[in-house]
Amino acid sequence: MFDEDVLALLTREVLRERAAALIAESCAWAVGLSDQPHHLRRGGRVVGTGITIGARAAAGQLLSGEEDGRLELGDARPGSFQDALNTVTADGTLIAERFDREVLEPFVLDTCVQAVTRFRDSRAGAWAELLDELGDDGSDLVEVVRVGEWEAPLRIDAEHLVLAALGHVPLVEVEAEGLPLSLVRAAEAVTRAAAPAPPAADPARDDLAGALYLADAALRASGLPLPVPVERADQLLDVLLAEGVLPEEVPTLLASLPVEPATAAEVRATLAALGPG
Repeated sequence: MFDEDVLALLTREVLRERAAALIAESCAWAVGLSDQPHHLRRGGRVVGTGITIGARAAAGQLLSGEEDGRLELGDARPGSFQDALNTVTADGTLIAERFDREVLEPFVLDTCVQAVTRFRDSRAGAWAELLDELGDDGSDLVEVVRVGEWEAPLRIDAEHLVLAALGHVPLVEVEAEGLPLSLVRAAEAVTRAAAPAPPAADPARDDLAGALYLADAALRASGLPLPVPVERADQLLDVLLAEGVLPEEVPTLLASLPVEPATAAEVRATLAALGPG
């Protein structure tokens, strides 16, 4: 029987190797927090204080209130990154919840996939045992991670790493550290939004305009990361076929959908292997 603790230990090892990248991504994400309106919960209601998070931090006042917040984020220094994470937003949620969703969760998932990939490529026999234990065919590494349930404990480890490195650091310093990477990320987003350029008029492509519209809408509603990475190629194909896109239409549509080139190649190879019908 395969000992799944081996993989759990490997995910922690890969996380430690990527600790610097996690801290950098956290700093980049924090850029702009100081400019957001500050809110507190008073008498069960969320109210604006009339100043920004940065202005309150500069005044040496706690950003987070006493009525809600995470216990593990308590005892924060006023104006620190940890204090900012524990701050309530206008909709009553914590900034920490957005940090979890936008930074920790995707970073941890990617770390787990990297660990599983390393394990698969270095220990073929144990990999086969693991798949048998999980009841998975191993075609989708993200699904292997989900079934193995390595994300939740690793997310806790990742949060501890971030708080140990940045928790007591003033928010303004965290933002300053993250500004260069934040600019890079913003430029990448603009580039992705601008490409690809509209193709020249093509009657065959025009005939697929309706299919492309449905495929693009289904893909953006699927929850898959965009552009779709190669390890999610099988899920991408499932989404398209479930939407009613014909197999022979898929290769043409891929050129206009937000997918990585390697992903498109993988889907085309799968379709070719399946053959007609």
